[in-house]
Amino acid sequence: MASDSELSEFLKNMEKKAFKRAFYHVRNEDAALDILQDSMIKLCTNYADKPISELPLLFQRILSNTMLDWFRRQKTRNAVFSNLGDFSGADAEGDFDLLEVTTDSSGEAGSESAEDWVGRLQTLEHIETAVMALPARQREAFLLRYWEELDVAETAAVMGCSEGSVKTHCSRAIQALSKTLGTQGIRP
Repeated sequence: MASDSELSEFLKNMEKKAFKRAFYHVRNEDAALDILQDSMIKLCTNYADKPISELPLLFQRILSNTMLDWFRRQKTRNAVFSNLGDFSGADAEGDFDLLEVTTDSSGEAGSESAEDWVGRLQTLEHIETAVMALPARQREAFLLRYWEELDVAETAAVMGCSEGSVKTHCSRAIQALSKTLGTQGIRP
């Protein structure tokens, strides 16, 4: 059973990655924050009695289900309230602050040159745009495997599919990212 401090520390450590994953899926900062908060509340309410070792997979599955619920609600809302405002997409440009990604662990930008810093920032923006352009299942598999660092079996459990499907989605995502980023001059 996870203690309150362990649960709090777990959620604190998962917050940024989970937000980024939700943001990539829904492409709306406010919705991503709501999804993250709902997922954390569900974990604390329903699974606080689980051992700390089980929480990472449980949380990833809860986050996935909460995002699916959000998409279902949006689909229903758009079907019922069909005015132009409901169909306008959220502008994801600039909603997420890439400066959080470009700072070191102490929170400072470091001693690199301005040219290097701007180049790195532009590269991160290209990568983020390419990841957001992936189909939903490919994006989810890619983020779980390489962002959350889950293995194939854990990713399959979170996504509710076979391990073969995870491998296929990841392979296609990597090929698409490689092609897209390659055309922009970004090589591994």
